[in-house]
Amino acid sequence: MQKLLKNLLGLDKSVLGINERNIEIINRYNKRSDYQLADDKALAKAIFEKNQISCPKTYGVVNYLTEVLAVWKQVSVNDQLVIKPAKGAGGKGIMILNKREGQWFSGSKPVTEEQITYHIANILFGLYSFGDSDKALFEEFVNPHPFFASIYGDGVPDFRIILLKARPLQAMLRMPTERSNGKANLHQGGLGIGVDMERGTLKMAYDGKRYHKVHPDSGNPINGLAIPCWKEMLALSIQTAKAFPLQYLGIDLVIDRDKGPMVMEVNVRPGLGIQLANRQGLKTIVKHKTETYDNQ
Repeated sequence: MQKLLKNLLGLDKSVLGINERNIEIINRYNKRSDYQLADDKALAKAIFEKNQISCPKTYGVVNYLTEVLAVWKQVSVNDQLVIKPAKGAGGKGIMILNKREGQWFSGSKPVTEEQITYHIANILFGLYSFGDSDKALFEEFVNPHPFFASIYGDGVPDFRIILLKARPLQAMLRMPTERSNGKANLHQGGLGIGVDMERGTLKMAYDGKRYHKVHPDSGNPINGLAIPCWKEMLALSIQTAKAFPLQYLGIDLVIDRDKGPMVMEVNVRPGLGIQLANRQGLKTIVKHKTETYDNQ
């Protein structure tokens, strides 16, 4: 990854590599005992709710197989919901469900309650969390703000903002594509779109190989678009960072059609692809910020 970043950006001195990130930033500013607060989405959600941080409502949590049927009966009264592993990463294990005329659908495919409970069991057995036992979360479905449909109509895009000591460093929009099958994650084929944090506008989109001014599937413009609720998202990311003992973290946010900006999760090891999305290395930004903070 670091070699790719250097080749594409041509910014050897500005690119933050994985070892530097892990040793000089994450280990320096975060206690290992606090990692679980980001790695376990159930623990993170408890912090969100305690601090009145806007986030999707939790309908239920399954900790053990014996709880599956009872919790499913409780949460299935909703017509839309999301099932996700508490310790999953990269969007793996997330199932988005919609009920139409009494039938559940995952995307456009009908699914039975037996298939849903089987998926929940796989979450509990650790299929999406590197073999560790896990918990299944049932959450409110986010209806994306119309702004996103003006770019590409499928999936749920999200913003990632990286902060150090509750100060935003860099941000990007992760946007689904046909190749990513509705997922916004970059390694599944989604787009990384840089953000001009001062202006609150989008930059060009990066697809892993090249940059685009328009969405490669829809042809709709991206570069220069004003982001709705940008100041509110920045404020929400700062509020969230202050609620966690982690000093360096990535915060993933969405904009709901009706409820506005919401925090989805936090990440103690935010990926370095954000530098490609912005065509700007993080090392210089971090060095400037850390020198400023350490002198305060």
